[in-house]
Amino acid sequence: MFLDYVKIFIKAGNGGDGAVSFHREKFVPNGGPDGGDGGNGGDVIFVATKNVNTLAKFKFQKHFFAKDGEKGGAKNCTGKSAPNLEIFVPVGTVVRDAGTGKVICDLVEDGERVTVLKGGKGGKGNNHFKTSKRQAPTFAQLGEKTQKYQVILELKTIADVGLVGYPNVGKSTLLSVLTEAKPKIANYHFTTLTPNLGVVKMFDEDFVIADIPGLIEGASEGAGLGHYFLRHIERVRLIVHIVDISGSEGRDPYEDYLKINDELKKYSERLASLPQIVCASKSDLLEDGAAIEKLESKIGQKVYPISSITRNGLDALLKTMYEQLKVLFKVGRLHTDTVSLEKEEDMSFYIEKVKDRLYSVRGGLVEYCIRNVTLSSYESFAHFQKLLKDKGVIDELKRQGMKEGDTVEIGDIEFEWVE
Repeated sequence: MFLDYVKIFIKAGNGGDGAVSFHREKFVPNGGPDGGDGGNGGDVIFVATKNVNTLAKFKFQKHFFAKDGEKGGAKNCTGKSAPNLEIFVPVGTVVRDAGTGKVICDLVEDGERVTVLKGGKGGKGNNHFKTSKRQAPTFAQLGEKTQKYQVILELKTIADVGLVGYPNVGKSTLLSVLTEAKPKIANYHFTTLTPNLGVVKMFDEDFVIADIPGLIEGASEGAGLGHYFLRHIERVRLIVHIVDISGSEGRDPYEDYLKINDELKKYSERLASLPQIVCASKSDLLEDGAAIEKLESKIGQKVYPISSITRNGLDALLKTMYEQLKVLFKVGRLHTDTVSLEKEEDMSFYIEKVKDRLYSVRGGLVEYCIRNVTLSSYESFAHFQKLLKDKGVIDELKRQGMKEGDTVEIGDIEFEWVE
């Protein structure tokens, strides 16, 4: 099964919670807190590999969640960090944020690894919260929680040469005789339902040819199958444009040439600007060269007559392809302006006066403060208030008119302010 576009869900592992523990040992009356830190959650890493050439494995498995870090233990034992989750994708895969459509990474090299989500940090154990005044803290830090994201995986084939042309003009047959590829071939439209790749070896060098199926008029707007596969020639350096010079399908070769080029231009200005080699296929059906000369005069460039059946003209075509590729730069990443799924930690806050004598504190700082303490104990709540004071929240509340006895709402908790 060939699949080149899919949506999946990914999530890094949560950090493990810090431990609340106290050292107890005979003859050690004041052992003190010894709660260990939680382990870090696993990262999500995309890895490009040549061992797969389709996204078919993602058809039925849609959720890829890294494991969570383990909780901290007694005796200052740190919880075990979770292993990273590696997701293997074909070389040429583009990963996008499903929400914005922006590119997260473009994987073009075999073995390339990109960490798209970092695992949550493990929470600190209660041994970190010991002070001269607080000898036995009864709280620890919670592990960092991570978010689930939906991403798009889009395969854009890595090839040097792209074969384009109307259905049934001989693209698959040409690929089969130039390379070791074994595409399905038959005498009817849309025989080829997936892009096919083949490798040509010449003079101790090789290059990759891609047969792009289904291009017809309107393909760039969704007609036929071409709009699904145009992405696979985005990375090519050279286009071999094949027209049926025999007119065996009842179409005019020149009109076909114009329509296919128009579709390429509508899809991508870069594709339209690529150098083209124009081939007149099925030339063995012609009585003379008049049709080829006529096409050359109309398009203003040389046309290479070929026949995949008799193999006439194939050596000249291969030589021209080879010589042009030698002077064309290899296409690097199509997308260099990438974005990160994860945002930097938001430490901002704002205060809203909900009603008389009720103030609500909101923003990323609130979530940070809540994560860094456990509100189940008096000591923890006191530490939480100190954080708010250190970050300027209390001063801002007072500036906005908070007085003793007023209620302050922070996250899911409410408390009455007392000077």
